[in-house]
Amino acid sequence: MQNSSFDEHEVLHELKHYLPEQASLKDFIHQNTLQAFQKLKFHDALHRASEMFGYKVSLKLSEFRSLYDSKKIREDILEKVIIERKGASALKEWKEKVCSGKYSMHSPPRIGALRSNWKRQYHIDMDSLVQPVLFRILCSYLDQGISIWNFPVKGKSFLESMREIEKVSLSSFFRTKRAKKYLLDDNCEIADLLEILIGDESLYKQYLFDQQFSHMGWSGMVSVVETSPSTLLDTKKISVHDLVVFELLMEIDIMDYNFGKDWMPLSTKISERPIDLFADVHLTELREVLIIWQEAFEWSYYDQVLAGIVSTSKATNHQQVQSKTFQSLFCIDDREDSFRRYLEKADPKCETFATPGFFSMEFFYQPEDGKFYTKVCPAPVTPKYLIKGSNNKEKREQDVHFSKHTTSFYSGWLISQTLGFWSALKLFVNIFRPSISPATASSFQHMDRHSQLTIENKDPKSTENGLQIGFTVAEMAQRLEGMLMSIGLVKDFAPIVYIVGHGSSSVNNPHYAAYDCGACSGRPGSVNARVACYMANHPEVRKILAERGIAIPTSTQFLGALHDTTRDEIAFFDENSLTVTNRENHTINEKVFAKALDNNAKERSRRFELVNSKLTPEKIHDEVRKRSVSLFEPRPELNHATNTLCVVARRSLSKNLFLDRRAFHNSYNYAIDPDGKYLLNILRPAAPVCGGINLEYFFSRVDNQKLGAGTKLPHNVMGLFGVANGIDGDLRPGLPSQMIEVHDPIRLMIIVEHFPKVVLETILRSPETYEWFINDWVKLVVVNPETFELSLFKEGQFYPYEPLQKKIETVLNLAPLFETNIDNLPVYAIA
Repeated sequence: MQNSSFDEHEVLHELKHYLPEQASLKDFIHQNTLQAFQKLKFHDALHRASEMFGYKVSLKLSEFRSLYDSKKIREDILEKVIIERKGASALKEWKEKVCSGKYSMHSPPRIGALRSNWKRQYHIDMDSLVQPVLFRILCSYLDQGISIWNFPVKGKSFLESMREIEKVSLSSFFRTKRAKKYLLDDNCEIADLLEILIGDESLYKQYLFDQQFSHMGWSGMVSVVETSPSTLLDTKKISVHDLVVFELLMEIDIMDYNFGKDWMPLSTKISERPIDLFADVHLTELREVLIIWQEAFEWSYYDQVLAGIVSTSKATNHQQVQSKTFQSLFCIDDREDSFRRYLEKADPKCETFATPGFFSMEFFYQPEDGKFYTKVCPAPVTPKYLIKGSNNKEKREQDVHFSKHTTSFYSGWLISQTLGFWSALKLFVNIFRPSISPATASSFQHMDRHSQLTIENKDPKSTENGLQIGFTVAEMAQRLEGMLMSIGLVKDFAPIVYIVGHGSSSVNNPHYAAYDCGACSGRPGSVNARVACYMANHPEVRKILAERGIAIPTSTQFLGALHDTTRDEIAFFDENSLTVTNRENHTINEKVFAKALDNNAKERSRRFELVNSKLTPEKIHDEVRKRSVSLFEPRPELNHATNTLCVVARRSLSKNLFLDRRAFHNSYNYAIDPDGKYLLNILRPAAPVCGGINLEYFFSRVDNQKLGAGTKLPHNVMGLFGVANGIDGDLRPGLPSQMIEVHDPIRLMIIVEHFPKVVLETILRSPETYEWFINDWVKLVVVNPETFELSLFKEGQFYPYEPLQKKIETVLNLAPLFETNIDNLPVYAIA
C-alpha cells in the first residue's frame, strides 16, 4: 500500500541533488565536488557537508599548525584574520586557541547511523552481503565494451531487464520467494518495500540516503546516466528509482534467508532515533578554529600575489609590443602559463594571448570512420553544429595483443602461447626504454593533422541528425569577432597568428580525459584550433570583420597547432597554406617554440623525483618524453595541481610575475569593453570552469578517500566508465592521490583588471555567476587599470585592499630555483 506522507518523487529528487555528479571517464570534467551545497556560504556549506556526510573539508589542525611553524602561514595574516572575525580585544585569546588549543577531532557523521542498526540489532553486515553482487550486476548492465559477454537483455530499462532475466533464467537473483515475487510485480513500490524493511514511515527518507551513500560512487553514476544518457556511448536506461528498488529487494531477500519471515522491521528494534540528516548544524569552536586557519592559509598566499601585482604593475610598460614577430593564442589553462613565459623570453617581440581552449567554436566532431559524435566544447553547451573529418592520411598503429581474439578459448590460448612470450619481452623492455605504442592515449591522434574538415556550410539543408554540417560565413564571423574582442586582439596583427590548442598523452591512465582540455569536454583542442584558423583566414569572414572594426591585413595568416602538455611537444597544422614569406617566418618561429618547450620541460621537471633538474633543458626534455609513455608512471604530469588564481587582464599585468604555473590566464583589455559586455562572457564560464577545477582539487586533497579517488595503484577500470578499488569496490569519484599530492587546498582567486563599479554591475547581470562570488566559493579582486589600486569583493560590495606585504623578491634567473626546490615557490618579480 502506498504511503501518502512519503513523497517518493521528492525524496529521489533530493537524493540525486546530493549524490556526486561525475561523468564517465571519457568525459571527465572537473566540477565543484560539493555543488549540492553551493547555495550556502562556503564555510557554512563545508561545515554542513562534514556533519551530514562525514567529509573532511579542510586540512587537519596539526597540518595547519605545521604550516604556521614553517612560515607558510604568516603571523601578521593570522592576526588580521582573527581580528576581522573576533575583534581586536579577542586577539590574544583566540590566537592561543588557534595555535595551541586542544580539541577532540572525532565527530561521527549523521549519514549511515540508521543503517548501522542492521549490524547492531541483527548482526548482519548488509553492505558486504548486498554490494558485491549489486556492483557486478550494475557494471554488467552499464558495460561499454570491456566485458567479454554482452548483457543478455538489450533496449530495456534496468528493472525491466532484471525482471526478464528473472523470468527466463533457471537460476535467480534471490534465494527466497518474497523478493522474487515483488520483482516480478510491475507495481512494486519503494514505499511498500520500505514498510517491510523499516516500518516507520518517518525514517524512510533517511534510510534511502544511508543506503545510497554507502556506495555513492555507483549511485552517483546511475544518477548521471539517468539525467544525461549521452554520458555513455552505448546508452542505457537506468534510474536511481530502479537502483533503489532492486537494492531494497536484495536486502529483503537477505533478511528472509537469514531469519525466515519472523523478523521485524528495523524501526521496531532501535531505542534511540538517529539525528535527522537535515537537522540544523551548529558551529563548534573547533570548526571556527579551522575556518580561521583556512582563511589565514589562503591570505598568506593571496597577499603576496596582490603585493606582486601592485609593485610590478606600476613599473611595467603596459603598451603593446611593436613590430611583432608572431602572436600566439593559447588556452587559459594554468599549464600554458610557463610556456607563454618562455616564448616571450626567447622572442621578446612575440605576443601571447589566452582564451578558453575551444576558441569560441562549439560543435561536435566526427573523424573519418568514427561511429560517434565527440563534443569539443564546454560540457554545459549543447552544440548545433557538426564538423566531419575526411581523407585521413595517417594510419593508426595496431598491436595484435589488443584484439578481441585474445579473449576466446582457442585463439586466446594460441595467442598466449605464441605472441604472449613476445608481449612479455616487450613489457620487460618497456621498463627500461619506454616508447609510444598503440596503447598510448596520444593527444596527436585525436585528429589526423592532414585530414580535411567540413568547416564551411554553403547549404542550410546540409544537416545530419539535426546538426548543421559546418558554419555559414556569418556564423564564422560572429564567433571570431567574439573571441578576438574578448581577448583584445583587434589591431596590430603579426604576420603569423598561432592558435594553439592543448592535449595530453599518457599510458595506462584511466583519467586521461582529465588531462586534456576542459573547455573541449576533456578532449584535445586540435580540431578547434584548425577550425578557428580556417575562419580567420576566410576572405569573406575578414570582410565582415573589417566592417565591424577588426581589420586583419592580407599578409597575416592564422596557423593552428596543438601543444601536448605531458610531452611538451607541439604539432602545427596546414603549414602548406602559408605564403613563401610566412613560411620563412614560421621556420624561424619553430626554433623559438622548440627552445621554449625545452625550458618548459626543465621547469616542470623539478616536481619529478626521477628526473635530474640540473641537466640541460634538452636532456631533461628527452627524459620527460620517455616518462610520458612509461607504463609504470602514475604521474605522467601533475595537471592542474597547485592552481589558485585566474587572471583576467592584459598580459602586462602579470607578465613580470613568476606565479609558479598556478594561474589560469584569460586575456582581456578593459579599454575596448567599457561596459563589461565581453567581461561577462569571460566570467560566466570562468567561475564554474576554473572554480570547478580548483574545488575538485581542493576537496580531493583534503579528503582523498571520500571526495577523491584514493591511490591509482589498486584501481580497476569498470565497464570503461569509472574506476574502483578491486573488482567489488565502489566507483571512485574525484581525483586520485597522484594528481593532488602537491596541491595546496586554497580557493581560486579571480583577479580582474577593470573598474570596480563595472565589474560589480557585470556579475550582477548573471545570478548563477554572482552566486560563486557572493557565497565565497571563489574570491574576486579588481585591479584599477589606471591607479592599480586593489578592491576586494565581500558581502556584495567592493572594499579597498592594501597588501600587508609591501614588496616581493626580484630574481634575475629562475633556473637555479627549479634545480633545488620541489615545493611550491613564492611569488617573484622577474627582472
